Amino acid sequence: MRTNVVLDDQLVEEAFKLAKHIHTKKDLIEIALQEFVRTRKMRNLRDLKGKIAFSDGYDFKKMREDK
Repeated sequence: MRTNVVLDDQLVEEAFKLAKHIHTKKDLIEIALQEFVRTRKMRNLRDLKGKIAFSDGYDFKKMREDK
């Protein structure tokens, strides 16, 4: 998707310093979006903590061994 945005120059410079392997703004923004989506998904999973009830006989360790 092609789009034009105005970015904070200082924020972009700081991001480039932290991500030494990234050399273009396009790549920088794509990485930032990927990290944003990943962290939001993890946060959504953490929000479920304590809200899921498992059966009394459920053995998550055994399920891991079967794989």
